[in-house]
Amino acid sequence: MQDRRRVLKGATLLGAAAALPALATRAHAQAAGWPNKPVRLIVPFAPGGSTDIVGRMMAQKLTAVLGQPVVVENRAGAGGTIGAEAIARAAPDGYTIGVGTVSTCGTAPNTYKTIKYDPRKDYVPIVNIAAVPGIIAVHPSFPAKSYAEFIKVLKANPGKFNYASSGTGGVGHMGMELFKLRTGTFMTHIGYRGAGPALTDVLAGNVPIIWDNLSSTLPHVRSGKLLPIGLANDKRIPQLPDLPTFAELGVKDYDAATWFGFVAPAGIPREIVQRLNAEVVKALREEDTRQKLFDAGAFPIGNTPEQFSAQIEAELRKWAEVAKFAKVETTE
Repeated sequence: MQDRRRVLKGATLLGAAAALPALATRAHAQAAGWPNKPVRLIVPFAPGGSTDIVGRMMAQKLTAVLGQPVVVENRAGAGGTIGAEAIARAAPDGYTIGVGTVSTCGTAPNTYKTIKYDPRKDYVPIVNIAAVPGIIAVHPSFPAKSYAEFIKVLKANPGKFNYASSGTGGVGHMGMELFKLRTGTFMTHIGYRGAGPALTDVLAGNVPIIWDNLSSTLPHVRSGKLLPIGLANDKRIPQLPDLPTFAELGVKDYDAATWFGFVAPAGIPREIVQRLNAEVVKALREEDTRQKLFDAGAFPIGNTPEQFSAQIEAELRKWAEVAKFAKVETTE
């Protein structure tokens, strides 16, 4: 009986080994003929936001060079996790890709209790397309007009002041919690259902402080309706050249930019990943693409799949630390 089992086991292993070249050949054939039908791009947030704007911009670019339509499908809800799961569960044939963000590949996996995908296991990173710096701003009535005054007021009044964000567990919430962790300050979080309502309440003076993406806050900073405190970015930006980064202001290890990249379901042929990466990087070198991103408050990245993978890993570790510090957990 043992000999028979040994023979059967050996036959199974040989069969599996023999099947590997066939699978590899099939994957290569799929990649060689790709694409021969429309490609679906899942955007895990609603139309009109920064993620949607960047996704649609690159969908147009890819449609022009791939010879097939790249069709945007918005799958919003639960902080982007519904669409993120749909990307992970799609067939890995190159005909479904998605936009991965700092929320879906960084904060949400560390804050959502019932999340049903794992960015490490279920995705193949393709390319990080662009990033939007974060900014902390205050209503003009707030008793501080500079970073030094801001820190002084917060430390003298722990817990007195509220700040608004786009929602619990989102990048606005986690970005400010990371700031609190790095500076030893304490503010009370007020979460909204989206950045728009949060910004509206801050502009009205109902909540004095906000952490937000530069793209939506910039017009109000320029008009004087909000006062900027500092920029969560690795360098200053031409739109606000006099606004220092938090690193310049002495806040170490504080990088909380919002980024948008392409990811695919695990198992996608390597050749398709390389083709998509090359086409996106080429598009990001074009002046009209760079200008459109600039107008949206975003800056091009265009890294390699390996670099993007390492970035996602670093983001997951960073936001795990913040979620533990802030005791953030949501079931929505």
